Amino acid sequence: MTVIRMTRMGRKKKPFYRIVVTDSRKRRDGGWIESIGHYNPVSTEKTLVLDEERLNYWIGVGAQMSPTVKKLANK
Repeated sequence: MTVIRMTRMGRKKKPFYRIVVTDSRKRRDGGWIESIGHYNPVSTEKTLVLDEERLNYWIGVGAQMSPTVKKLANK
């Protein structure tokens, strides 16, 4: 199954996450199909950039969002 989830980037104690489309059987930081956004929880305003068009496309073809991504996308 295809899933939309976050993959961790950044340094130790300074996380930065990419929101990616990947196969659910891969590891968290394994390979991914497409990057559709990013999230920075360390910045003062907690930056979230998300390509809504690509998100809607992947949901339309059957990809499931992880609970964390679903919570962030609804804000």
